[in-house]
Amino acid sequence: MSWGERLRGGEPLFGMWVVSGSAYNAEICAGGGLDCLVFDGEHAPNDVPSLVPQLQAVAPYPVEVLVRPPVGDAVLVKQLLDIGVRNLLVPMVETAEQARGLVSAMRYPPDGIRGVGGAFARASGWGRVPGYLAHAAEDLTLTVQVESRRGLEEVKAIAAVDGVDAVFLGPADLAASLGHLGEPEHPEVLAAVEEAIGTVAASGKAACVNAFAEPTARRYLAAGARFVVVGADVTLLARGSEALASRYRAK
Repeated sequence: MSWGERLRGGEPLFGMWVVSGSAYNAEICAGGGLDCLVFDGEHAPNDVPSLVPQLQAVAPYPVEVLVRPPVGDAVLVKQLLDIGVRNLLVPMVETAEQARGLVSAMRYPPDGIRGVGGAFARASGWGRVPGYLAHAAEDLTLTVQVESRRGLEEVKAIAAVDGVDAVFLGPADLAASLGHLGEPEHPEVLAAVEEAIGTVAASGKAACVNAFAEPTARRYLAAGARFVVVGADVTLLARGSEALASRYRAK
């Protein structure tokens, strides 16, 4: 079952960020039992060359991968699709026009503007996948990230764009945009995210969100979120190493 089909299904989905840039860490996390790993290129040292070994490392595991580029640039989208990324999470989307541009960037002409380079692409098996060009778009999903006041105001129109599979709410940047920098669990932020989740769900698209605190994650699930990112490799390592040290260091 594809990621798009799972997003449209009835079961809640859970994932984690993989931001270390390490294929070794990515493989460890791939075997953990979560539904999805999100490789981040916006706030982490991941780029096109470093993502390839991570995609290769997790390929044998029954886990989906989303990749978040640093920006929704059509050239970068083309490169990510060509190396085999099937599911994109694009940050800082504020308008339906932006969303339509991203849909176009993921499709070959005449339906879009994706450049044709199948013979060079890992995604096509370097030309070994029969009919790749004709059917490439069928296997792709686009999740757009709404994380500003303007994005919240436009979330209904963004979710309505044909070709957008899901809308991901980013509480950290939303908190800053709403005047509560560093307070993603401020009551105003929680309420805004819940309202947006309801709007997206009502549109028939999957509402997704970031929530590391379990009570918050479950609150968003109750509000209608389909996919929740509940942790990150680097935070697990940081908190785990701190907890280990605290058990053995003299107080």
